[in-house]
Amino acid sequence: MILVFPLLWIAGAAAAYIYTQERGIPWSTVLAVLPAFLLELSFYYTLGVERLRTRLERLPPAAIAAVLIVAAVAPYALASLALGNFSWRSFGGLAALALISAFWYVVFPHQTAVDILFLVFIAAVWLSRVIPPLYATPIPRLPLAILGQLMWFRTGLLAMLSVRRVKNIGFGFWPRASEWKIGALYFLGFLPIAAAAVWATGFTSPHLRYASWEKSSLVGVATFFGILWVVALGEEFFFRGLLQQWITRWLHSDWGGLLLTSLLFGSVHLWYRAFPNWRILPVAVVLGLFCGLAFRQARSIRASMVTHALTVTAWRIFFS
Repeated sequence: MILVFPLLWIAGAAAAYIYTQERGIPWSTVLAVLPAFLLELSFYYTLGVERLRTRLERLPPAAIAAVLIVAAVAPYALASLALGNFSWRSFGGLAALALISAFWYVVFPHQTAVDILFLVFIAAVWLSRVIPPLYATPIPRLPLAILGQLMWFRTGLLAMLSVRRVKNIGFGFWPRASEWKIGALYFLGFLPIAAAAVWATGFTSPHLRYASWEKSSLVGVATFFGILWVVALGEEFFFRGLLQQWITRWLHSDWGGLLLTSLLFGSVHLWYRAFPNWRILPVAVVLGLFCGLAFRQARSIRASMVTHALTVTAWRIFFS
């Protein structure tokens, strides 16, 4: 397990080198902020490994929450101090947001209303985009805000997993063989319906984003795993792992929970590119249905993550 971290850091440094070479970012600037990105990568990896989370969960809830706050502000402090643009206002803002998220379930009881308010808070912070401006960057092409986006994902997820102790999620980075199969099959089932919805709404038309298949393949693989381990992980956790199960219980109906969750999932995508983007709504709702069906069959978000990540990858390669 210990050897995994050096391998992560090597992979992260290699990815940083490729990214910065393509965008012409000075290597001296990259070296200054690379430790912060590698630290965030380490924290994020801990999120997805049950053995590491189990060690964290030996601590009392208040101690876990305190750890989450320190982990939330550490990458920002490391990057901003290295760049010489540290701001107490940004540091305090991040600490305050992390404090609310981390101590939510230490202070409040584990009840339905509290859970809903927590999800509303997490979503409101994300959709309002209050975190990215806190990460000042000397070079516009250097995306320091990614540190804040990853931090907010993992802080909210760990608050639910390690403080709230939600169960029956099927949480993790790597799907089992059966979950790969279920996720891929529901993706294939989604394709013709999505194509019909895109055609009917005139939302977009298919085209190959890159001229060569070699580049399309490489970008496709990188996109798939990036989406699988970040976007799909977070969205499937909240929508399928939590909301779909909760709404199903409240309505006493599997189909009711599936349909209402899919509508909520679709409505969040109204903010895509320009609000309100009504043309994406039917596609997003149908995707929510197929991700929900994958989750229901596998009883694991890892299956719906596969459906979700394959869809976004196909979208970015053939439609965006």
